[in-house]
Amino acid sequence: MTTQKSTTVAASEASAPRHHQLIVTLFGLYARQYGGALPVATIISLMQDVGVEPTGTRSSISRLKKRGVIDSVQVNGRSGYVLSPAVLSNFAEGDERIFHPRRATKDERWLLATFTVPETQRNIRHKIRTALISMGFGSVVPGLWIAPEHIKDSALEYFRRRELDGYLQFFVGEHIGGADVKNNISSWWDLGSLEQMYSEFLYANQGRLENWEARLAAAQDDDPELQARAFADHLVLLTQWRRLPYSDPGLPAEYLPDGWNALKAESVFQQLHALLSPLASKHAQRVITLGS
Repeated sequence: MTTQKSTTVAASEASAPRHHQLIVTLFGLYARQYGGALPVATIISLMQDVGVEPTGTRSSISRLKKRGVIDSVQVNGRSGYVLSPAVLSNFAEGDERIFHPRRATKDERWLLATFTVPETQRNIRHKIRTALISMGFGSVVPGLWIAPEHIKDSALEYFRRRELDGYLQFFVGEHIGGADVKNNISSWWDLGSLEQMYSEFLYANQGRLENWEARLAAAQDDDPELQARAFADHLVLLTQWRRLPYSDPGLPAEYLPDGWNALKAESVFQQLHALLSPLASKHAQRVITLGS
């Protein structure tokens, strides 16, 4: 278990994730390695390492169940939970995008999307717009959406699985003339909001990276206390990061403003993930094995 001091620091970060977000990350990182399910007692124990009290964990579990994110199961005769099938497929789809985000080059083609929804189905229209934004599409003009071609397969599969593909048309094309694409990027995407999200991520994690580099240079990585602290920081790191590769479609660096901090944030994430993941996995494996 982590010390009270370390958990207090984790909880006081400016961009500290909410409890239910941490639980979803916990399942995405570790439950799939153990049949997909975790006992309630194990979830509570691991969440305590991040500074979350049992009452907070139970409350968040209850909300996630009501939302259909997790389902009740028995784990070796004990009460437990498993990710719902729909959420599980989202995690399988998102692994590559989260851990290996791709940035397009200016020579690559664009993916264009448009959709038609009857006036009587406005709720479907809202779902499609929300999904396009969450996958990183920008809006060229009302009714025409754009993204780098490399998200094509995941976009098509996303809408097919949700039975929304019948409303959409997708096209792949090149920019062959007219206004400079770089001058329009900021009107197609809300770069200010992306910049703010990356700034928050860097604020929370750049110092953390420096601290862990120094700590690991002077410590034994087989120390259970060190592994528990790595687990807590890694869970927070992944929870803070996992939304960003979806909000950011991986636009070509040549089209982004000078000093675009997404590039630095990607580097900080990859370095910190590489440092913490092995230690965090050892702690999680120990707790999950003991609790099963």
